[in-house]
Amino acid sequence: MLRSLCFFAVMLFLQANIQAQLKSPDEFLGYKIGSRYSAHWKVAGYFRQAAAAMPSVMKLQDYGVTNEGRPLMVAFISSPENISNLENIRKNNLRLANLSPDKMAADENMPAIVWLSYNVHGNETSSSEAAMLTLFALLDPANTQTKAWLKNTVVVIDPCINPDGRDRYVNWFNSIAGKNYDPKLMAREHDEPWPGGRTNHYNFDLNRDWAWQTQLETKQRIKLYNQWLPQVHVDYHEQFINDPYYFAPAAEPFHEVITPWQREFQGIIGKSNARYFDANGWLYYTKEFFDLFYPSYGDTYPIYNGAIGMTYEQAGHGISGAAVINDEGDTLTLRDRVMHHYTTGLSTVETASAQSSRLVKEFHKFYNDAVKTGVGDYKSYIIRNAPEDAQRIRAFLELLDRNGIRYTGTASASAKGYNYNSGRDETVNLQPQDILISALQPKSALVKVLMEPKSRLNDSMTYDISAWSVPYAYGLQAFASKEIIVAGNYNPPAAVNIPETSYGYALPWTGLQSVKTASRLLQQGVLLRYAEQPFDLQGKHFERGTILILRTANKTFGDRLWAMAKDAAMENQVPLYALSGGLVDKGFDMGSDKVHPFKAPRVVMLTGDGVNSGAAGEIWHFFDQQLDYPVTLVNAESASTADWNNIDVLIMPNGRYKFLTDKPALEAFKAWINNGGKVIALEGAVSQLASADLGVKVKKAEEEKKDGEGGYNDLRTYGDRERDAVSGSAPGSIYRVDLDPTHPLAFGYPGYYYTLKIGTRVFEFLKDGGWNVGVIKKDNQVAGLVGSSQKDKMKDAMLLGVVGVGNGSITVMADDPLFRSFWENGKLMFCNAVFLAGDNFFLPQSTQRNTQRPQG
Repeated sequence: MLRSLCFFAVMLFLQANIQAQLKSPDEFLGYKIGSRYSAHWKVAGYFRQAAAAMPSVMKLQDYGVTNEGRPLMVAFISSPENISNLENIRKNNLRLANLSPDKMAADENMPAIVWLSYNVHGNETSSSEAAMLTLFALLDPANTQTKAWLKNTVVVIDPCINPDGRDRYVNWFNSIAGKNYDPKLMAREHDEPWPGGRTNHYNFDLNRDWAWQTQLETKQRIKLYNQWLPQVHVDYHEQFINDPYYFAPAAEPFHEVITPWQREFQGIIGKSNARYFDANGWLYYTKEFFDLFYPSYGDTYPIYNGAIGMTYEQAGHGISGAAVINDEGDTLTLRDRVMHHYTTGLSTVETASAQSSRLVKEFHKFYNDAVKTGVGDYKSYIIRNAPEDAQRIRAFLELLDRNGIRYTGTASASAKGYNYNSGRDETVNLQPQDILISALQPKSALVKVLMEPKSRLNDSMTYDISAWSVPYAYGLQAFASKEIIVAGNYNPPAAVNIPETSYGYALPWTGLQSVKTASRLLQQGVLLRYAEQPFDLQGKHFERGTILILRTANKTFGDRLWAMAKDAAMENQVPLYALSGGLVDKGFDMGSDKVHPFKAPRVVMLTGDGVNSGAAGEIWHFFDQQLDYPVTLVNAESASTADWNNIDVLIMPNGRYKFLTDKPALEAFKAWINNGGKVIALEGAVSQLASADLGVKVKKAEEEKKDGEGGYNDLRTYGDRERDAVSGSAPGSIYRVDLDPTHPLAFGYPGYYYTLKIGTRVFEFLKDGGWNVGVIKKDNQVAGLVGSSQKDKMKDAMLLGVVGVGNGSITVMADDPLFRSFWENGKLMFCNAVFLAGDNFFLPQSTQRNTQRPQG
C-alpha cells in the first residue's frame, strides 16, 4: 500500500513538472503556427500556460472582458529581477511622467517599457498568431539573445485587443474552409459576410477609439495603459494583399506636437526592421499613407502621451484567408504574415533595449517640458459652465478623467482668448465655476491636440478626419487663451435634490440624460407631454421641449408616480421642477394644444447587407448602451416583408437599400409613410430616398461652374493623381449649422450646433412640403480641411430637414450625428429625430390630412 502511494506521488510530481514546462505554440496548439487559425480561447490558453510555466519572468494580468464575455489580458515579460520589481517600475514610470501621487523623485535608471498590441481589427488575424511566437521567443530559456534584451526592457503584450471580432472572423473561416485552402480570390473563403470581423460586437472600429473610449474594450484597456504609459507602443495591423509590409517612419502629416526625438526614433526602428526584412528578401515600404495626425489611433494616442507610437501593417486582411494569390501572382500565406509580424516584434524589442537609456530620458523630458512650459501657444482653455450645458459638461469632464487630464475652476478675472463660437479673439470674463484646463500639466500634448480650435496640417493628404476639436464635438462654450490663468477651486455639481409635488414635474430637455429619464418613464408606462413653446411658471423659465410629468392621465400609479419620476431623474442626475398647477405665468397652459403627447415610439433600424456596418453599429450601440431604449434590428433585405403595422419610426443608416427598387415593396413602404410612419434617413440613404418614387423633394446641391473652369484648367498630371483627389474631398471638417430653434428637431439647442462633415453631401433648401431645420451659410466652416473644388459648394445648403409625406414624414440628416459615438453634440439631435420631429401637427399644412380642429 505504501509503495503504491509513493508511486502515485512520484507520478503526480512528474506530471506537475511536465505541465510546468514551457511549451512552444506548436506543441500547445497541436499544429504549426500559421497552418490554420487559432480561436481566441486557444490564444488565451497559450498565454495562461506560459505564465504558469515561467512565473519568474512573466506575469499575466486580466484587465477586462468584451461585450461577448471573452477575456482581455496583457502579459508582462522581463528578467527575473524586473518581474520581482514590477510594481516599483510602474510607479517610477509614473514619477517620470509627473503623474505619481507619491511625489517621490523619479529614477531614470530603470528599464524601458515596450507595449505590443495585437489584433485590434478582428479580421487582421495574423498578429495574434505572431503574439504567441513572440511570447515564446521572449520566454524561451535557451534564447540568450532575448534574455539580454529583457535586462533593460519590460515587454507588455496584449495578444488580442478585439477578441469578439477575431472570433467572428476565425469561426466563420474555419467553418467554410476545406482541408486544402483555396488561394484563388474568387473562392468563398475570401469573401467574409456582413459585417465582417474587423469591428467589435457593436461594429465599432476600436482603432479609432483610443482617445474617445466609447467602447467597453477601449475603456478597460486605456485605464490600464494610463497606469503604465510605456516608452514604445506598436499597433499591429493588416492591409490589403498587394501592399507588402509597412513600418515606421510614418507618412506626413505629423502633428506639430510630435517631438524631434519621437521623429528620430521612427527612423531608428525603421532601419532595424529593414535590416531583417532585407536579410530575408521581404518587401516593405515606409513614409506612405499612414500619417500621425488624428489623435485616436494606436500610434498617435501613445505619441501624444509621450511614447514612440508606431503602426505595423502586413499584407493580408479579411480577404486573404489562409492563402491568397495577389496581383503579382505570388501566393501569400498565413505563415508568411505571421513571420513578418513576429520579426518586427523582436526587432522592436531589440532596438528598444539598445536605446533603453535614451528612451527613458526622453520620456522624462517630454513630461518635464509639459509641466514647465506647456505645449503650444495656448496656455489655458476655458469651458463656460453654463447651466443649459450641464449634461454635456458632465460628459466632457468624464472624457478628461478617462484620459488623465487635469482641470480646475477659475478665479474671477478677465483674460484675452479665442472664442470658439465667434471665431474671434476677445475679452473673456471668467466666472468662479468656469472650468480651466491648463496647458501646464503632464498631459499637455494631449490637451493641445484635443482642445485646440484648429489643428495645423502640414500636408493635406491625411489618412483620417482633419478636425475633432472637443469643445465643438461636445457643443460647449469655450475659449482658448495664450495667458496663464490663475486656477480656482472646482466644485462638482451637488447631487440633484428633487422637491415634492402633487400636480406634476417639469423636466428640461437639455441633453441625453433628459432623454434617458423620459424614455425610462415611457417604458414604465407613464404618459408624458411636452411643450412646443417656452413658458414661465413660478419664477422659472422653461424652454421648448420641456417634458411634463403630470398626475393627469397617470392616476393609475397613484403616489408611486412621483417616486418613479424621482428615481429616473436621480439615476440620470437631472433636475425635476415641481409644478403647482397648469396655469402658466407666460406662454401656453398645460392643457393647450401647444402641449403635445410625448409617446414611446416603436423603433426599427435597418441593418445587414447593403448597410454601412459602422453607421448601423453606432445607432445600435447608442440605443443599447447609452439611451437604453428598445430598437428592433431588421435585415435590410427583409424590409420587403416587414410588419409595417408594428413600426412607428424607421431608421435608415448610410447604405444602399435594394427594397427601394422593388415596386411592391416600395409601394408598401410609401403607404406606411402616408399613414403616419416616420423615417429617419442618414447620409447616403437620403439621396436614395430622394431618387425613389416617394414624392420627396430633396435634391443634392450642385456646385456652380466658375469662370475659367474647363479647357486647359482641366488638364491633370498623372503623378499628382492622389493629391489632386484631395481637392474634391472634405475629410472630416467642422461646420457651424444654423438651426431653426422653433422646430422640434432643434429643441434643446441654442440656435446653432456643430457638425462633422465626412464628405461633401449637402442638399438644396427644401421648398413646398418641408422644413429647413439646419442649414450652412457662407463662411460656416470652423475647422478642418475642405478640398478647393468643394468649398464653394459647402454653403447655402440644407443639412437637417423634415419632409412631409402624407400624414408621415422623412427626417433628413446629411451627416452622421453619432459619428464614432464621440460627437456628443449630435446625440440630442438624433433623439429629437426619434421622439419629436415629424409629428403630424408640425408638418406644413399642404402635407396634412384630416388634422383640422373640430368646429364648435
